[in-house]
Amino acid sequence: MKLGELLKVKGLITEDRLQVALAYQKITDTLLGDTLIKLGFVSSREIAETLAVQAGVPFIDLSEYTVSEEAIRLIPKDIAEKSDFIPLRLTDDNYIEIGVTNPSNIHALDTASKLTGRKTRVFMIDSVGFHETLERAYFFLDNPIQLLISAAINEIKTSHELPATTIADLTQNLIMEGVRRKATDIHINPSSDTISIFYRVDGVLQYGFCINKSAHNGIVSRIKVMSMLDISEKRLPQDGSFSLPFLNTKYEMRVSSIPTIYGENIVIRVLAGTGQLVRLERLGFDSDNTDRLQTLFQKPYGIILVSGPTGSGKTTTLYAALREINMIERNVLTVEDPVEYKLSFVKQTSVNRKAGYDFALAGRSFMRQDPDVMLLGEIRDEETAKIAIRASISGHLVLSTIHSNDAVTSVPRLMDFDVDKFLLSSSLLAVIAQRLVRKLCNCCKEEYTVSEKELIQLSLDGNGKFRGDALILETAYRAKGCKICNNTGYVGRTVVGEIMVVNDAIKELISEGASITRLKEEALNNGMVPLKTSGIEKIRQNLTSIEEIVRLIN
Repeated sequence: MKLGELLKVKGLITEDRLQVALAYQKITDTLLGDTLIKLGFVSSREIAETLAVQAGVPFIDLSEYTVSEEAIRLIPKDIAEKSDFIPLRLTDDNYIEIGVTNPSNIHALDTASKLTGRKTRVFMIDSVGFHETLERAYFFLDNPIQLLISAAINEIKTSHELPATTIADLTQNLIMEGVRRKATDIHINPSSDTISIFYRVDGVLQYGFCINKSAHNGIVSRIKVMSMLDISEKRLPQDGSFSLPFLNTKYEMRVSSIPTIYGENIVIRVLAGTGQLVRLERLGFDSDNTDRLQTLFQKPYGIILVSGPTGSGKTTTLYAALREINMIERNVLTVEDPVEYKLSFVKQTSVNRKAGYDFALAGRSFMRQDPDVMLLGEIRDEETAKIAIRASISGHLVLSTIHSNDAVTSVPRLMDFDVDKFLLSSSLLAVIAQRLVRKLCNCCKEEYTVSEKELIQLSLDGNGKFRGDALILETAYRAKGCKICNNTGYVGRTVVGEIMVVNDAIKELISEGASITRLKEEALNNGMVPLKTSGIEKIRQNLTSIEEIVRLIN
C-alpha cells in the first residue's frame, strides 16, 4: 500500500489534505512523506510509527531515549550517517541495538554487526529525530562538556587571575550543558562563597555544578554582554535575550537578572525552537476527555481556554487542537510570545513589545483578516480578555491560555479583568486545566506496597478509596534509576488534566457571579474529572509515581 493510502487508512490524513500535499509535491519535487511533514499534516514520528507497524519493527521515541556513549563509540559518525542508522545501546546478551528510518535497511544491520562483532537488534525511529539525535550524540561525544566545565572550575579555584577566555568558555559550556540535558531553564545562583548551577529538566531542578565565587562577576558580565544588558547596573532587575545556533537548531535564550544579598542571580529560559507536533490523543488525556476535546475544537465559535502554570504544556495542547481543525477550509491566525511551532496554512505572528505589538493589538487587527479561528497566546489583561469575548460573540473560535490553578478558578480570574458576566457566560465553551507529570522509566521502575502516609497525601482512606469512588490503590510503582533514564527514574512526561465544559447551568452560574464551590459542584455533575483523580488514574496505570502526583497536584 502506498504511503498516502496507508496514512488515510490509519486516520492520520484526509483525502483533501492528501490532494493538497500531492499538488505541493508537484511544485517542489520532494518526497510525499517529506511534503506531508513540511505542511504539518503529519509528523515524522507518525510516519515512522505507521511504517514500523507495517514492517513489524518496534518503534522507539528518541525524544524519550538516552543514546549510550558506549554504543556510539563503536561506530564512526560518517559510517552511521552514510548507512542511515544510529547506534542506541549495547545489551548484556551481546546485541547492539540500532535505530533506522527505513525498515528494509539491511545494509545498516550488516555494517553494525561487522564493526562491533555483535548481533543486531533493529528499532524504527523517525527521520527528524534521527538526524537531530545523531548530530547531538556525536557532538557531545567529541566535546565532553562536563569534563570541560570541571577543568575550568579547577583552573578558577587555583588561579589568582582569571583569563577572560576561561570565563567566556565556561559560560558558553554551562549554557551548552543545559542544551545537552534538554533543560528549559538554567539557574546561576550566588551564595556567600560559591555559585551553584541548576538545570530544570522535565519540570524539576537538577543540581549541576559548584563554582568558586571569584568567577561570579565574570560569568554575569559575559551573559549580560550576550544579552545586550547594562553590565554596570547591578542594583536593578534586567531582562534581555540572545540566540544560540547549535547544529540545525536555533535556541532562543531569555535572560533575567535580579540583585540578591550575594550578588546578581541569573535565570536563562531556553526556548528550543520548533518541536514535533502531537495529536490530541497522544497528549495523555483519557479517551473520554480526548473525545470531548475533539468535539469542542470543531465548534464554530466561542472561547476555549487552557490553564496551568508555566511549563505545563499549554501551548502544545493548543497546537494539538489546531491539528484537529480543517486549516484548508478555515482561516487560522495566531499571535504568540514567541512562535514555538510553525504550521503551514496558519498565519502566525509574534508579539513585539518594543514596537507596541501585543496580544490586544493583534486581536483587534485579526478581526479585519477574515478569521475563522484565532489563537491568542495568553489572556493577561483586561483589553485582551474583552477582545477575545468580542471575537467569539461575533462568530469566531478563540483559543488562548490563562494562568490559574484549575479549570473552575479560571472563571473568577477572567472576572478580575472586569469583563461583562453575561457576555463571558455566553462566549465561554470550556476550560482545560493541566499539569505535566514525569513518566516512570519502564526499564527500572519497581513495584511496592503503598503506605498509609501516601494514601493520606492523596486524600485516600485506609481502603484506598478516593472520595467514595472505587479508585483502589494497594500497590504502585516508584522511580529507581538506571542508565536509560540518566538515573532519574523518569523518561518523558504526560498530561494530567481536567476539562470543564460550560453547559447551560454553568452559564447561568457565571452570569449570576456564583461562588467557586457552586461552579465546581456543577462542573463535577457535568462530567468533569478533577486533576487529582486523573493523577491517581495515571498511578493505577503504572505511568507515574505517587511522589510525582503529590509534587504537582495539591
